[in-house]
Amino acid sequence: MIFALASAIALAAVMTFGDWLWAALHIRHTMAAGMLHGAAVCLCLGAVVGLHARRPLAGIVAGPFVGVLAAAVFYALAPMLRLMAMFPAWMFFWICFALLHGRLARERGFGAPLVRGIAAAVLSGIAFYVISGIWTRHDPSGPNYTWNVAAWTFAFLPGFLALFWGSRARAR
Repeated sequence: MIFALASAIALAAVMTFGDWLWAALHIRHTMAAGMLHGAAVCLCLGAVVGLHARRPLAGIVAGPFVGVLAAAVFYALAPMLRLMAMFPAWMFFWICFALLHGRLARERGFGAPLVRGIAAAVLSGIAFYVISGIWTRHDPSGPNYTWNVAAWTFAFLPGFLALFWGSRARAR
């Protein structure tokens, strides 16, 4: 499970870099910017999933598609759920990445990957909710990027633990 922890820290660094870009460049939240952000983050997540399944290039190629789909889920639900639409989008991408991991690892069927994806979605979704204040309750003195890395690690870790639990992809 060291791979899951390393993956969570790596994605936390990517997300914190994204947080910094949004703040430093004063990027206005538009659908295009959100889609691009989702694609970039999920390219990195796809790389991790692909690396675990020993097929990193396939993960890198598939990741941005998952990111764009997850961003589309967010923007489709945002008119009704507003910022809360982030949670189903976050959970959706965990399920997608679990199914992708199952395919890349050449697992038979969709059952086990789907169960891992649902577990990743629920557990990481709860953690994501717990840390959601990093973008909803802004510190007047500015972002604390050390805290952001810790918060993002906390949010990603349950997802990676569930995703890689019982998977023998690295052992092959």
